[in-house]
Amino acid sequence: MWPPRSSRRTRAVAALIAASLVFATGAQAEGPVPYRIAGDGIPESLTGAPGDATRGRALVLARTTTCILCHSGPFPETRFQGDLAPDLTGAGNRWSVSQLRLRLVDASHFNPETIMPSYYRADGLVRVGRNFAGKPILSATEIEDIVAFLATLRD
Repeated sequence: MWPPRSSRRTRAVAALIAASLVFATGAQAEGPVPYRIAGDGIPESLTGAPGDATRGRALVLARTTTCILCHSGPFPETRFQGDLAPDLTGAGNRWSVSQLRLRLVDASHFNPETIMPSYYRADGLVRVGRNFAGKPILSATEIEDIVAFLATLRD
């Protein structure tokens, strides 16, 4: 049985977002390093070190990379912020570093129907371009940088 029209539309939007991110950035991160999910997060850094919040902010605001396509936030200098996903204002209050990391790595862990791409998953994905099969959209360093920045967003 086919999924409802809205579900198909949501999946199509997610596939387009993921495809455009990878195409636009030329990002071809290496295969993911092993990580451990504990409860509702990934407690250890994917790189073994904390990320750089300044680089993370740049990644969040880069239209061709990640977050601002769908999310809005406390970024008054950035026009045309997304409205498909929750506002990032206060993300550091709402989620721990561990939870933020898992949301970036694999948002479908929380909601199988999410339109948010799994930025660090390489398996079990559909509609992935041949050149990008088996590779995550973002590197472990980029994930850690974004996590470091989002953790600074407090009300």
